[in-house]
Amino acid sequence: MPEDIAKPPLPPFDIESATAKVRFAEDAWNGRNPDKISLAYSVDSVWRNRAEFISGRAEIVAFLQRKWAKELDYRLIKELWATHENRIAVRFAYEWHDDAGSWFRAYGNENWEFNELGLMKCRIASINDLPIQECDRKFHWPLDPRPAGHPGLSELGL
Repeated sequence: MPEDIAKPPLPPFDIESATAKVRFAEDAWNGRNPDKISLAYSVDSVWRNRAEFISGRAEIVAFLQRKWAKELDYRLIKELWATHENRIAVRFAYEWHDDAGSWFRAYGNENWEFNELGLMKCRIASINDLPIQECDRKFHWPLDPRPAGHPGLSELGL
């Protein structure tokens, strides 16, 4: 796997560059390619995802593979909450179903810290799952990145 290669936009972030960084992350996660996604993180990146602690790209890839084996038809929307220098705070929601056909909407917040190459070196995620009925889903675009015209979290009242 390649070593650290710069991923613009680079810190320090302003609202415009932070918003772009958030959308790039959303698009990548909606593509569900763990190897490609891992390249946006530093080789020594550390995560807390719910109660799981992850360190380095190999563990990131393994985590994402497990995640999407369980969370089927995953669709995610992220929204910038705040930014300062090399840090970005994000709120998000995603919808998925399990292999029994039960649907969920997960709500959460992430705190991100980037190195000088624009690679995320720290990700702290707090997430809650809400069971929903299939008819209550709000994310209906075809799998892969959310279309440009699809509403974001604020527009959806989430």
